Amino acid sequence: MKRKLIDFIICPTCLPDEIHLDCAAVEEIDGDIETAELICPACGETYPIVHGIARLLSSKPSATEPSSSKYENPDVLSSYLWSHFSDLLDDSDAHTAYGDWASLVAPDSGTALDTGCATGRFTFELSRKCAFAVGVDCSTTFIRSARSLMKRGGSEFDLVEEGFIRSRHRFRLPETWDSKKVEFLVADAQALPFRSNRFSIVTSLNLVDKLSNPLAHLKEINRVARAVQSQFLFSDPFSWSPDIAETKEWLGGLAEGPFAGFAIDNISNLVGGERELMLPAWNVEGRGTVWWKIRNHRNHFELIRSCFLKATR
Repeated sequence: MKRKLIDFIICPTCLPDEIHLDCAAVEEIDGDIETAELICPACGETYPIVHGIARLLSSKPSATEPSSSKYENPDVLSSYLWSHFSDLLDDSDAHTAYGDWASLVAPDSGTALDTGCATGRFTFELSRKCAFAVGVDCSTTFIRSARSLMKRGGSEFDLVEEGFIRSRHRFRLPETWDSKKVEFLVADAQALPFRSNRFSIVTSLNLVDKLSNPLAHLKEINRVARAVQSQFLFSDPFSWSPDIAETKEWLGGLAEGPFAGFAIDNISNLVGGERELMLPAWNVEGRGTVWWKIRNHRNHFELIRSCFLKATR
């Protein structure tokens, strides 16, 4: 983990109190923290950094961690690597979603946060837009893969073709993506381990319908975003499932209740200040859709329409 992150990391277990973590037993390699313990002086919780990966998950009960176990599967990792970087593989089935989303973000001199970063594609995209970009995900496998890309500038992985048949693929990151300007942490998007008012760009792509408490995530995004001169890019297909979140927690897809109707409309209203849950209110500058694709094997793709909104304040 890059040492500069120590300055704005806090204890996620103590939220809403923002308690700075003490750093002990530090081993550094080339200026990066390779091994350490981040200790909360208030609650005593210890968060490890092992092989450069900081694990900053709250010890409070959460449905996020168990539901994330499927993302530790190597075939799922392979599928997400293809989804994130297929356009770098010279694949005729590649999509352009990440470039489409990146075009919606204006250049900025501050720091960006990419929540639910998975294998890191959009975090790397943000390195071209700002001074520094942080990606967080609750999957250790995804974060390990993203940090490997950060350090090596490329990846080699097995792609599922059919059944037990695999093919070897490799790609290099474009030189315009600056790996010195990115870092990746294991963290829960519903309890972000960062100080308030810290990021000038915040993003949430294809994440909110995978969380047990979607509204908590939006509130956390709002908390860590700067109160002025900030951007918010949100996108999701809203594939709600009671296996992930109780229906009372859904932000749309319901016939009645406070979040009846379509989630993109409800979230747009929340972002705009309705119910005073995301203040200062954001100005929603645009809405639309981006087509995103996941490859399960050579004959099975998922084509997903993700609804986005871009807001500033």
